[in-house]
Amino acid sequence: MSTKGSNYGDIHRYEPARESTAAAVAIVLLTVIEVVFVGLFTYGLVAGWGLDAVGNMYLGTILAIIFVDLAFILLLYRKEFLPDVMIVKKRRRKWEDLYIREEDVDGTKSFDTENAVETLKRAVYPYYKR
Repeated sequence: MSTKGSNYGDIHRYEPARESTAAAVAIVLLTVIEVVFVGLFTYGLVAGWGLDAVGNMYLGTILAIIFVDLAFILLLYRKEFLPDVMIVKKRRRKWEDLYIREEDVDGTKSFDTENAVETLKRAVYPYYKR
């Protein structure tokens, strides 16, 4: 589904999510595995596995597995259950983020003897009233 509007905020492209049952079952299974590993990690912390080098390595590995499993859960959720929407945004010119005024695009003199006080005010407070 596409619209031809070019105003700011118009939806340019909208593709609904697939919402497959297989992805939902996979997310549930990955969540159960996540809970098991979080429980194992918590037990390891309470039991003091991190006090020796080998136990610390096991805790680090379990923590890595927890985050990789969480990444797969979020990946499946984003891919299967969120719609693909592209909206029209305002395009900014390159100089707007770098300079305050349009006439400063080419740069300014490093020191202007005629307007030294004004230059100092603009350097200290860039949004000085014009």
